[in-house]
Amino acid sequence: MINETVEEIEDMQTSSSSVVAVKAAEALTDLLGREFATVEEFERDLDRNVSALRRANPSHASLQNAMLEIRDTVTAREYDDLDAAKDGTREAIESVVDAVEQAKHRAADNAAALFEDGDTVLTHDYSTTVLEAIEQAASDGAYLDVYVTEARPRYLGRKTARTLASIDRVDATLLTDSASGHYLPECDRVVTGMTCIVDRTLYNRVGTFPIAAAAEQVGTPVTVVGSSTKIVEEGFVFENEYRPASEVMREPADGFEIENPTYDATPIDLIESVVTDEGEREF
Repeated sequence: MINETVEEIEDMQTSSSSVVAVKAAEALTDLLGREFATVEEFERDLDRNVSALRRANPSHASLQNAMLEIRDTVTAREYDDLDAAKDGTREAIESVVDAVEQAKHRAADNAAALFEDGDTVLTHDYSTTVLEAIEQAASDGAYLDVYVTEARPRYLGRKTARTLASIDRVDATLLTDSASGHYLPECDRVVTGMTCIVDRTLYNRVGTFPIAAAAEQVGTPVTVVGSSTKIVEEGFVFENEYRPASEVMREPADGFEIENPTYDATPIDLIESVVTDEGEREF
């Protein structure tokens, strides 16, 4: 289960960073069914698998924080026997999963208050927190028009558009990424999720920066939504990932190179507001 989860995270089969953190935490329950000679052996295996899951995506702050919290909580305690160590691990996993999910729900609830009836908004990529916020606003009675960029080259925006299409009171329109600037003047707000914020820089799916820069130019406010654990004050160095060239073009590149970064960096000065489970965050 753990190896499969590592592969899934590496292949980015799950795009939402909060979902990734939950899946990684739950994968560690696989250790509870294994046989170990001592508590020390169990803790070594826990540390090894936590490290493997963290390496699967070093850029996801929520994944890193979840893994470290489970490991540190377990290893900080003293146990009488192996069963007690496993029980402590189960409790740590359940606590982290609950904290991640509750933070996500609270952030979505806080963000839902930003939407007013008749608003037109634009969103980029696929964020389960943004989707939950839009669904909550719609269930509260707001009618919304939502432009969705397709988020090439993996087209994660298509998944967002399909989800929005199933929500009552929401009219979704899928756009090519390069068309966002054409529609931004019509929008009341841009709303995106976040991979993390480090040193006054938002790291999110590639394409976020040009949308935020264009929105600044035309006067459309940008709001970022996510768990407060994704805002890292210190001790975290963001590492970008570069995906296979085959995602961009199937045929061989003859005489030229292909670059396919997963994330880009947006200065926080281009962001009007950051909404988390703790409310609106000031920078």
